[in-house]
Parts: sequence; C-alpha cells; structure tokens
Amino acid sequence: MVLVKKVLVKTGKKQTELIEGDEWIINLKARPIDGKANEELIKFLSKKFKCKVEIVSGFTSKKKVVKLML
Repeated sequence: MVLVKKVLVKTGKKQTELIEGDEWIINLKARPIDGKANEELIKFLSKKFKCKVEIVSGFTSKKKVVKLML
C-alpha cells in the first residue's frame, strides 16, 4: 500500500513531532542546511510508520509531498 501525503515542514523547533490533519505539519529540530532537515524528515517518518519513505517533490521547499510505502 502506498500513501502520498502533503506535508508542511517547520525547522529549528525544540522537538520533532507530527501534527496530523488534511495536510500534515511536521516540526523538525534540524535546520534546512545541507539537506539535514530532509534527512531528519525521512528518518522520523520511517521510524514512526515503520515503512520506506520518499520525498516526491519539494526538496528545497517547506511544502513537500512524501510517499510512504506501507
């Protein structure tokens, strides 16, 4: 099963967390420097949902589309 979801990423937060809704809001500790925020996003979602995660679009944007392969 594949789930494609729009996410809004907020960086530089105190803790990494997911706020679910129509569009997910994900707070990340990492800053968007050298792809660190994207790496943290993938690791966080992979661990939370125990699946492979891929960023489909928005590599350099706060608004992203991610694909979760459940």
